Amino acid sequence: MPKLKTRRAAAKRFEVTGSGKLRRRKAFKSHLLEHKNAKRRLRISGKSDVHERDADNVRLMLPYL
Repeated sequence: MPKLKTRRAAAKRFEVTGSGKLRRRKAFKSHLLEHKNAKRRLRISGKSDVHERDADNVRLMLPYL
């Protein structure tokens, strides 16, 4: 069976934790930050887990992670 290709766009966006969960970056932090208050900027700056319903699709894009 041939090797599977990794979707490079997904490999740049997701990481796998030690326990095997998938982590993602939160949205709305790239620009237009001036009018967002500090509490909101702090909340969206962290990382979050990928929802369990989406995790299977992400794992298909990352066959060797």
